[in-house]
Amino acid sequence: MSINKEFVRIVTVIGLLLTSVGANAQQYTVTDLGTLGENYVSSSGAGINASGQVTGSSGTLFNGHHAFLYNNGTMQDLGTLGGTNSAGASVNASGEVTGESWNTSQRSRAFLYTNGTMQDLGTLGGPGSAGTGINASGQVTGWSYTDLGARHMFLYSNGTMEDLGALPGGTNSIATGINDSGQVTGSSSTSSGTNHAVLYSNGTIQDLGTLGGNESYAFGINASGDVTGWSETSGGINVDAFLYSAGTMQDLGSLGGTVTYGYAINDSGEVTGMSSTSTGEGHAFLYSNGQMVDLNSEIGSAATLYTLYYGQAINNSGQIVVAAYSNATGQFVALLLTPTSISRASTKLHQ
Repeated sequence: MSINKEFVRIVTVIGLLLTSVGANAQQYTVTDLGTLGENYVSSSGAGINASGQVTGSSGTLFNGHHAFLYNNGTMQDLGTLGGTNSAGASVNASGEVTGESWNTSQRSRAFLYTNGTMQDLGTLGGPGSAGTGINASGQVTGWSYTDLGARHMFLYSNGTMEDLGALPGGTNSIATGINDSGQVTGSSSTSSGTNHAVLYSNGTIQDLGTLGGNESYAFGINASGDVTGWSETSGGINVDAFLYSAGTMQDLGSLGGTVTYGYAINDSGEVTGMSSTSTGEGHAFLYSNGQMVDLNSEIGSAATLYTLYYGQAINNSGQIVVAAYSNATGQFVALLLTPTSISRASTKLHQ
């Protein structure tokens, strides 16, 4: 039997590439998003869209902060609703941003930033609100105080803020994410007084349960309605990140510690967040194809410049927004991790 030598050479090259990728080679290029200017010393990312636009906030030495939109190397100040502080939470495909800003009365308000203008979305009758997620249609979700003093999740659409309520017997709820179908995730108090992760869909709030413990909280949702967050385990021993899909809550484990939070999920089911290690330090992680990886081991020589603590957002291209500590400045900075071509090829070949 004859052997095609060119085929053997190609297979060998691919094998060497996969071996080098698996041996903690650099999987991501790292972009420091910087700050809003000389009076600002830190930044924190919160949301990313398919184009790699990022929103979050940039802070001053005196703890003031402004929402930003990062696009193609430039960080734009989105301003405030008249108060001193604002923070971006989520950005959609059109570059529209939602988040939270203080108004002239120094009250927190959910906002929608679109076409260069920051709009106050109001409240459900109470003193404050905050936006946490926005979808392609411009629908916004978040939380607001009601006129009765409760805090409820809301859905803002076509100029109207709808109260989504809470689980039966519960009094408070918050929303943390929304997909393009208008499904909302978050958490709600229950009749027993504990808090559970929830999924709002077609007018109904569903209790997603826990990993055996008393409490759970949800943070991210993808196009399929899969949800990530964290839950206490049986006996309250650990707090573990979860992936809720097709009616089942899966424990994603940890990087060796006892506390793990899932913060964001993309349409491929990849999850990013924070996990404690065996030494107790929190590290940013990526959960993909059944494995949890410490992102500090995936950035090559940049690991000498930064410590990656929280994975905060991820898009369908695998770009991840990370909260990191800068060894050079001693401040927290927002980083954008972009997969290298080899790492993405490796992922596809393993699928």
